[in-house]
Amino acid sequence: MQNRGNATTSNGLSWAAAVLTGTVALYIALVAFGNITDFGTNQAYVRHVLAMDTTFQDPDLMWRAITSRTAQDAAYVAVIVWESAAALVLLAATALWALRGRSGGAPRARRLATVGLLMMMVLFGAGFWAIGGEWFSMWQSKQWNGVEAAVRNFLMTGVVLLLVQLSGMVSGRTARPAGADDGAED
Repeated sequence: MQNRGNATTSNGLSWAAAVLTGTVALYIALVAFGNITDFGTNQAYVRHVLAMDTTFQDPDLMWRAITSRTAQDAAYVAVIVWESAAALVLLAATALWALRGRSGGAPRARRLATVGLLMMMVLFGAGFWAIGGEWFSMWQSKQWNGVEAAVRNFLMTGVVLLLVQLSGMVSGRTARPAGADDGAED
């Protein structure tokens, strides 16, 4: 069976990947900027989640709580550093997408976007959803429950990551000669 992809499909997916990578870059850059310029708001969030002081106070779980302000603030600063690094990686990927016609920019943009998007998935999936939500029982808190936002960010980032990867697969296929065997059965 011959590949039916064409340059228009590949170009459209590349543009979509570029725009969505840029959108995620803008989002996480604004999140990091907000956490830096309004440090106290989310500092309180991190402190309450780690202290587990608004959960059901189950004695079987409370040993997990981190009540040291120094440790809580160190965790918050680590989150901000991770967000800032992800923003820089995704902004660089977006710039490479914009320059993709020069010097093979699309494959490099795709690789960099993949790194940045995976950083986002680690932050929101492992950090907030798994560690915050489950280990520190954030889901039990009426005021400090960020699980829904974490899942939303994790899933949206995953969709963008899939599109970025798909754009590479389609791009790679359309670069092949039209008569090349793709290994599929007729």
